[in-house]
Amino acid sequence: MTQIAQHKLGRSPANTWAIWMERSRPYLLLLPALSIIGVLFGGGLLLALFQSLGFFTLMGTNELSLEAYRAAYSNSAFWSSLVQSFYIAIVATVLSTVLSVGLAMLLRSANRWATLACQITLPIPHLVGVVGILMLLAPSGLVSRIFLTLGWIQTDQDFPLLVNDGASLGVLIHFLWKEIPFITLILLAVLRGLNPAYEQQARALGASPWQCFWNVTLPLLKPGILSASLIVFGFIFSSFEVPFLLGAIQSRTLPVYVYRAFTDTDLTRRPEAIALGLTLSAISIAVIALYLWVTANARSQAGTTPKK
Repeated sequence: MTQIAQHKLGRSPANTWAIWMERSRPYLLLLPALSIIGVLFGGGLLLALFQSLGFFTLMGTNELSLEAYRAAYSNSAFWSSLVQSFYIAIVATVLSTVLSVGLAMLLRSANRWATLACQITLPIPHLVGVVGILMLLAPSGLVSRIFLTLGWIQTDQDFPLLVNDGASLGVLIHFLWKEIPFITLILLAVLRGLNPAYEQQARALGASPWQCFWNVTLPLLKPGILSASLIVFGFIFSSFEVPFLLGAIQSRTLPVYVYRAFTDTDLTRRPEAIALGLTLSAISIAVIALYLWVTANARSQAGTTPKK
């Protein structure tokens, strides 16, 4: 058979259909589950969009309008809550990432028991962690009582306010306690999959341990750091229960502000609350899209890197 005949046969409708079916088979297998998720989640988002536009609301006029978005974005409380959410998410993510990189480097050559100890906090629910923070760091908590017994403070009011404070220290402490082990496990998996020849060659060429880490190890860790950081940032930004229970009453995060607006007795604020909720969803979707772009870019770079 000549090459022309093979080329025509390869592009025949039957062969093209078989190739298409083979490539689409994983997606077809996922179609039932994706359909259910799409109907429930997508239908809920679509209904919320119409309600935020003043349609299908209890007190609305059933006319499409952007009044709810104008009212939401013109409120200074929305912008302060948005800033508070970004503050907590950025500070907690940066601190968790930096500390996780150091911890992963320390545990790189440790045995499996050290790695297992790092996973202890992962299955603990966030509500349980919130209760633990309150019992430990509240003005009447265990740490305050220990300081009082040792005579370091005179009354429990002398203990620094670490929960429900304006700087959200209790919220940050909780997220650091939960997210550092998560990022550390991801970075450990990346570290243990790296080829040690790169670092050995750098040391052989006279690089110091710090230069080897900064110029060799850290760039190789970059995809894992970015992926883990984006996951943690998205989770912290959209978290509700931790800022609600440990955060300051005056400065609320965006999820708490959305909850307060949705449960307001004034039903005319319901479209505004739904508009705020859609805004929070849009930010979360943007973080997911950024995560997918980062991971896809990292895979493409890994695929184009020449192997030696």
